[in-house]
Amino acid sequence: MDVRILGGLSVRENGVSITPTAAAPRQLLALLAARADQVVPVSVLMEELWPSGAPRGARAELHSHILGLRSLIAAALNDGRGAGRGAEDRPAADGRTAETVLAAQSGGYRLDTGGGSHDVRQFERAAGAGYRAMETGDLARAALRLGEALALWRGEPYAGVDAGPGLRAEGERLEASRLSVLDQWVEARLGLGRHAELVPELAVLVARHPVNESLHAQFMVALLRSGRTDDAVEVYHRLCAALSADGGREPSARLRRLHRSLLTVREVPRPRVPTQVPVPAPAQWQAQAAWLRPLRLVPAVAGAPA
Repeated sequence: MDVRILGGLSVRENGVSITPTAAAPRQLLALLAARADQVVPVSVLMEELWPSGAPRGARAELHSHILGLRSLIAAALNDGRGAGRGAEDRPAADGRTAETVLAAQSGGYRLDTGGGSHDVRQFERAAGAGYRAMETGDLARAALRLGEALALWRGEPYAGVDAGPGLRAEGERLEASRLSVLDQWVEARLGLGRHAELVPELAVLVARHPVNESLHAQFMVALLRSGRTDDAVEVYHRLCAALSADGGREPSARLRRLHRSLLTVREVPRPRVPTQVPVPAPAQWQAQAAWLRPLRLVPAVAGAPA
């Protein structure tokens, strides 16, 4: 089974889509796919479909949706030729049946991927490898593996699926994980001296996340290292305005310190260098040039894979 969640929901068995178009069974499959290879209790499934309370006959309706999903699975296992009566009892070449792929177990249901691919698990493996590389100082490998993790995203998780409490919580968890990976990926590339190529990417990212302090700090550093100190200061002012509009917040102490350093760098005159006689930079400028060296702005994310 091939499960894709990081974007629109796509679940394929034997190469054939088993993703329903109707809203309720699609939502049910999404939650089962989110917890693939685990038993999801009936109570959790019912709360997802009916968060305000299950109506009379809810269990029968849930069972009807399960049967509908099994019918799609049976058709897929039979090479998409159609399920037909009794198709759920006919095993595929590998012995899988609709009732084993979507199995009733211990008061719930379990979607068995059969060892197939799952983009969330691929994302978490790549992210974990990237975090470990960051911890050991291998920035090139960190940038590579974190970039691989981010490349798995095609859009918002569960896009196009109605979300109850379970899917909303899972979607928020995934979005938080993506931002953490993005943060460390940018940091690794800054450490590798790729600030110039990061500037246009960070401009887009801060527009999407107008109150994300970490991305703004990294954007400011990338601009500073690209010789655009005034632009870096302007980014800080835009962040201040966005935070003020977002509940009257102020930048963190870390951002304020970075801003003060930007102002100091801007006020220090660069030395005029004669055409033929090289003149070393003054000690004051050399001290401020520490900001141009790789800077670890954000500590490793708490709870990141070890």
